[in-house]
Amino acid sequence: MPKRNRPFITLRSAEDPGTVYTTSKNPKNTTERLTLNKYSKNLRKVVEYRESK
Repeated sequence: MPKRNRPFITLRSAEDPGTVYTTSKNPKNTTERLTLNKYSKNLRKVVEYRESK
């Protein structure tokens, strides 16, 4: 079985820090922090999510 080099990361909402998404990324190809636009269920709109530690 191959070794997994795609660690899981958490994405926190910029407007509502309680909302969290999880995803994975390849740290060799993407060294900077991720920012994605995702739908927030609490705010009921699309919000920017940033990678957190």
